[in-house]
Amino acid sequence: MWQLSSGVFLGWSLGANDASNVFGTAVASRMINFWTAAILCSVFVIIGAVVGGEEGFETYNNLSSSSVDVAFIVALAAAISVALMSYWGLPVSTSQAVVGALVLVGLMKNDLDTGALTKVVICWLATPVGAAVATIVLYYVFGKLMNLLSPSLFQYDEWLRAGLVVAGSYGAYALGANNVANVTGPFVGPGGLSPLAASIIGSAAIALGVLTYSRNVMMTVGKNLVKLDAYTAFIAILAEAVTVHVFALIGVPVSTSQAIVGAVLGIGLVKGVRTINRRTLWRIVFGWIGTPSISAAIAFALWQAFSLIGLV
Repeated sequence: MWQLSSGVFLGWSLGANDASNVFGTAVASRMINFWTAAILCSVFVIIGAVVGGEEGFETYNNLSSSSVDVAFIVALAAAISVALMSYWGLPVSTSQAVVGALVLVGLMKNDLDTGALTKVVICWLATPVGAAVATIVLYYVFGKLMNLLSPSLFQYDEWLRAGLVVAGSYGAYALGANNVANVTGPFVGPGGLSPLAASIIGSAAIALGVLTYSRNVMMTVGKNLVKLDAYTAFIAILAEAVTVHVFALIGVPVSTSQAIVGAVLGIGLVKGVRTINRRTLWRIVFGWIGTPSISAAIAFALWQAFSLIGLV
């Protein structure tokens, strides 16, 4: 099935842009080296996708019924837009890219489910806000716990390093469970793939993106937006993981980029708004707004081209 090639490309783009965010703050704080983070992220993305990745497929299939040719258009448009943003070093939402293309296709076919779209958009808005709130709560809860335990400096360093590994692995698991539907979800509806096959292929493509092209975006979130120490990096990763996992259970694929940015901004609010790099923040917001628009524009061009040759 040649159409699946665009889904694999999209998975690679997602891994390069989104999946790295579950370890970005840990790497930027120099508590974990990049390759350890990339390997752990890849392994747990695959586990999360296989164990809990099926819930999100139904949500995307409700947005618009499609053939495998239309699924190819959706995945390719989303992949190109996310790859462009990765090249520019911007963490963006693969969910927004996919839905932007799906909405365009739904409008062209006149079968867009606005109810499903509303649910997705509400969850998009809730993701960074929820992550920021979770960050503030976890920051003070774990702060009080550390004060009660009163670890030595050596213990404190070792506990945080272990915490970053556990939180990052959990975040990668949640990423796989939540976002694999972004990659191969459009190919499940037409009957081209079973949910299990879609989970395996999609997560493997995501893992490849993490291993080959994720460092650039990892540094944008983990280093350039707010300066983080080991403790705040741990809190941000844990808050992001909890947020994304909640939406995975709901069955709505959301963006780990939006979750980790919301979490890092939560750290900024705790430490003082002046610590937030507003220039980097505005670049990220631009990426969020531009991603679904660019994806929809590419999908429209591909739709017109495929219409000329009679594939849609």
